[in-house]
Amino acid sequence: MSDQPANQPAIQPAGVWRLRLVWACLALAAAAIIWKLFSLQLVDGEFLQTEGDARTVRVEPLFAHRGMITDRNGEPLAISTPVKSIWVNPRELAGNETGIRELALGLQTDADTLLSQIQASSGREFLYVRRRIPPAEADHVLSLGIPGVYARQEYQRYYPQGEVTAHVLGFSNVDDIGQEGLELAFDEWLKGVPGSQQVIKDRRGRIIRELNTIQSAQPGNALELSLDFRIQNLAYKELKAEYIYRQARSASAVVLDVKTGEVLAMVNQPSFNPHNRGSITDFGAMRNRAVTDLFEPGSTLKPFTAVAGVESGLYDRTTLIDTRPGRMRVGRDYVVDRGYNFGEISLEEMLVKSSNIASAKIALAVGHERLRDVLLRVGFGESSASGFPGERGGVMPNHRVWHDIETATLSFGYGMSTSTLQLAQAYSVIANDGVRMPITMLKDGNNMPGAAAPERVIEHNVVSEVQEMLEAVVDPELGGFDGASVPFYSVAGKTGTARVVGENGYQDNLHNSMFAGYIPADDPRIVVIIIINEPQGAQRYGSQVAAPVFARIASGAMRILDVTPDRLDPSNIMSLTAR
Repeated sequence: MSDQPANQPAIQPAGVWRLRLVWACLALAAAAIIWKLFSLQLVDGEFLQTEGDARTVRVEPLFAHRGMITDRNGEPLAISTPVKSIWVNPRELAGNETGIRELALGLQTDADTLLSQIQASSGREFLYVRRRIPPAEADHVLSLGIPGVYARQEYQRYYPQGEVTAHVLGFSNVDDIGQEGLELAFDEWLKGVPGSQQVIKDRRGRIIRELNTIQSAQPGNALELSLDFRIQNLAYKELKAEYIYRQARSASAVVLDVKTGEVLAMVNQPSFNPHNRGSITDFGAMRNRAVTDLFEPGSTLKPFTAVAGVESGLYDRTTLIDTRPGRMRVGRDYVVDRGYNFGEISLEEMLVKSSNIASAKIALAVGHERLRDVLLRVGFGESSASGFPGERGGVMPNHRVWHDIETATLSFGYGMSTSTLQLAQAYSVIANDGVRMPITMLKDGNNMPGAAAPERVIEHNVVSEVQEMLEAVVDPELGGFDGASVPFYSVAGKTGTARVVGENGYQDNLHNSMFAGYIPADDPRIVVIIIINEPQGAQRYGSQVAAPVFARIASGAMRILDVTPDRLDPSNIMSLTAR
């Protein structure tokens, strides 16, 4: 047998065809995929991107504005205006230095600072770059078309009366939260409740369509104050003029409605612009001194010493008190009448002449307990409960052992401290026939549910005698001075001049000048308290510095409140008609 090669299996034509067909199908599928990708990216890319963006649903906050604050007559004192805040997405913008510099130019801010700020926050998705700017300015920035730059609507607090009401209203911060004054005290009442809504946005953050409201925003409640802006403005103008003229360290004034306990005006100097707080260097100017600052009331306290004397039954208006020789030894100390020897004077003359010796003798006769009780009853030594943030109640001495000199000096306003508002409440008790009204900063605040009730703290027969004495203080015909007199109206009040405590005790050349009074004396409508702290110059007494301010404010307030004159005679009727 010859060797023959084994037969090799032959490749069938059908098998080759099937293999080639598979490779062809795979190639076509790959080509189709590549073409589709090419089509999606280049042909339909813009359309698909737009459609995708247009279908992006977002939940956006709905900001609620704070409630309006008005005076008792509806005059706006604080309102919220719509503004916009510019924010960026640092992740989207951090690498776009050109865009950041263009944004800085649009915001009129330093480009390098903004660049470093955004790049330092590159891991975040939200960063405010400018809060609360006018909508027109924000729209201009958005029109630049810088990727990653967006805007959000907010509200900004605006105070139409500026520094005239700054101390009373206070202010809110950049997040619309009350920080000082009544904005802080009534923050929960004033602030709104934010809402939310669903919107469709494009990739630049622009709202394409609003879908539905998830929760409606609820604006804050309106707040109606007891202030009368006309009187507030008058008091501010007159106090500021005197403060500047006297080159004083500070000054305060309060106007109180006798019948209702409502504060009609409360002003201080120096003041501040609530819209430009960044420029304030003296932060003491932001303090509402009428409720936060304490001082020794000096002779303005003597009417309450007179109340204690009359209540004791030891004194009446005509009871004589020997003040000779103008100097009285009390323990190791002396009480003097500023170099005067008034001789024998009545209780009424004690107030008219402002005798320290007569006042001290009354206090020593009735005792410290009776005097202190009167002062506590009219509100000294405790907060007036006005609700104003930072209000101080003053200091009422309560020594374990009382020395005679402590009782004597307390009778003419030394050794204790009070505030302007507290002194106003105390004088309103005398003006209101012995009834103590709670202090309120709200219109009809004492008629609201939960308000404290008025309380009689001095009997009518006692307070009526003191009222007549205080009227004599400012009646030149009865030996008083005329610096606080108001044409066509009866006035009652008391001056005060207290030395200021320094590092080495009481200073001989620094004084606080005060006047406390009410008008009309025959049927009191308002109490006005004036405090001028450390006036410069030769004049320092309350009758010279503070009383004239009282007269100007009281006169203007009578016209504003349309109070009928109670002191007319034939000789001045023609003068009144001419006015």
